[in-house]
Amino acid sequence: MLKKTYGFLFFIITSHFCFSQENKKPIPAFEALKKYQNTRDFTISKSQDEIYFTIQSPMDDRAIIAVIKKKKKKWSKPEMTNFSGKYRDLEPFLSPDGLRLYFASNRPLADTSSTSKDYDIWYVERKNTQDIWSQPINVGTPVNTANDEFYPCITLNKNLYFTSDSKSSLGKDDIFVCKWDGKQYTEPENLGMNINSAGYEFNAFVSPNEEFIIYTCYGRADGLGSGDLYISYKNNKGNWEESKNLGETINSKQMDYCPFYDENTKTLYFTSKRFETSESKFNNLSEFEKEITKFNNGFSRIYQYQLKL
Repeated sequence: MLKKTYGFLFFIITSHFCFSQENKKPIPAFEALKKYQNTRDFTISKSQDEIYFTIQSPMDDRAIIAVIKKKKKKWSKPEMTNFSGKYRDLEPFLSPDGLRLYFASNRPLADTSSTSKDYDIWYVERKNTQDIWSQPINVGTPVNTANDEFYPCITLNKNLYFTSDSKSSLGKDDIFVCKWDGKQYTEPENLGMNINSAGYEFNAFVSPNEEFIIYTCYGRADGLGSGDLYISYKNNKGNWEESKNLGETINSKQMDYCPFYDENTKTLYFTSKRFETSESKFNNLSEFEKEITKFNNGFSRIYQYQLKL
């Protein structure tokens, strides 16, 4: 249990793999993810029947957004989304109503160009959940700039949180928000020193009602060795409290990032490059192959933990 002065969390470890809460057996949708050596990012629909995630090449230079759908209580095989495949698309996030899917991409602004650019926030939309996605639409200014914008997260009031290395950063990458005023987005606001620092902060999930934020801080003094997941709550004045490390129950010595919290099932999903190595001698090639191809072998993988907030 991790106690805090403004509340408490408790963690129930299900496994280093993804397990359902009902019977502790791997969910078929996650079984399908095991075939990919390099995955990251996760978003699931409120109706629990659509999962979007990123599949990357071994060197991370290519990335596509894939989807798994549940129909008649059965999960489909992963498929590439209709808008992805040419550029580096990643970090999908479904809007609360499921009618928009936000993501980051280095695709050009115009279809007449084939030259990749800096990373922007884009979205696709549909009329209903059975419809196909539209062509990608750039969110535009003031969200997107000449710098990189990553990891979009939309709240119930349409505020857009994201990562940026803009000139307003306190150092490196920081977490920003562009607030929706009913007609358009306001200028980006840095979330301040309780969230950001002179180092790297990135990949933030903000709860739909904006009560808490979970994100990655890299190389902090209280970290476990690389990038760790931290959490912060808003106080009664509407300000973010100083963030706290989620601890070794969640974090590893390797990079832990790309969080997504599913309120419906009280589940934290996140990406990790954690690995566990065997100290014993390998007696044959089969033993060595088993070691280097296991799930927690240092590649980006999607993990799940039950987590009550």
